[in-house]
Amino acid sequence: MKEYDHALVLGKFYPPHNGHHHLIETAASRSERTTVTVLAASSETIPLDHRVRWLTETHRDTPGVRIVGDLDDHPMDFDSDEIWDLHVALTRAVLARRAIADGDPSQAPVDVVFSSEKYGDELARRLGARHVLVDLDRLTHPVSGTAVRTDPVAHWHHLSPATQRGLGRKVVVVGAESTGTTTLSRRLASHFGAPWIPEYGREHTEHKLAAARAFDPDATVDGLVWTLGDFEDVAREQDRRIQAETAPLVIADNDAFAATAWGERYLGFRPEVFQGTEPDLYLLTDHVGVPFEQDGWRDGEHLREWMTGLFERELTRRGVPWLKLTENRFDAGVTAVEHLMRQDVARGSRSRA
Repeated sequence: MKEYDHALVLGKFYPPHNGHHHLIETAASRSERTTVTVLAASSETIPLDHRVRWLTETHRDTPGVRIVGDLDDHPMDFDSDEIWDLHVALTRAVLARRAIADGDPSQAPVDVVFSSEKYGDELARRLGARHVLVDLDRLTHPVSGTAVRTDPVAHWHHLSPATQRGLGRKVVVVGAESTGTTTLSRRLASHFGAPWIPEYGREHTEHKLAAARAFDPDATVDGLVWTLGDFEDVAREQDRRIQAETAPLVIADNDAFAATAWGERYLGFRPEVFQGTEPDLYLLTDHVGVPFEQDGWRDGEHLREWMTGLFERELTRRGVPWLKLTENRFDAGVTAVEHLMRQDVARGSRSRA
């Protein structure tokens, strides 16, 4: 038997960091059950469901831990009984929600509150529970949510992989054949010291040709038969590789969305395949002024203008941030990425899966 039956860990987790994880692990080590309540304000820019998901992924193997989230737009005033009553009532309601979901509403009350805050004493008293204060001075993990939001790169090592994947910036370079997407994306990645994710479509084509030659040694790229499943496979694998990275910045040559454009080019219609996770920025390489280089795999010089237009229309229709690169493409790309990296880290979690 552990020391406590049902522990509460409450906070904004804006965003979750290693100090929060230490608090949760401490509560779980001393309690049979631990309910982690994420209370977010509607004005905050990291969505509530993302914080819940990151915590759930990080603590999926922590015994007895359950994560639940809800909105709390009540003002903060530790000197007001009225305000305290509002927050405590909401906390009880969220605990009841968790207990109902677990199939036993009678298990909602807690007997201990674990926190790293001075207000923990009063919160525990109002809930009829004990209070265990953990690392008030942040000596074990010298970090705060405010510090992470202000300078995420400097505090990146204080974030779990789940949160890193959620907050990391993703930049994807797309474009028609032989417009320099590979060269530009790799050069940008090198410039920023960021992981570079190559185009999986080329690798898939190589595998497809090898399989065709297992049937017919004389098979060529031009004779390959493309299916809807090919583009589904490319989209999912490209997205998986991009999302697996946990660096503050990741730069990729194409993504799942690009696979739909290539699908339209080879199938003759827009394939309904996996769309992937929306990046923070698309860079579109223009075909104008870029010589077509035949490397033995390309056959679409006459379609480059059409494909550039297709990318422009679809990126505009989707309403995603994008920039068309024409002259001085590398310098323009660097400027765009630098601008992205200066933005508030909270914006980056809007579409993370």
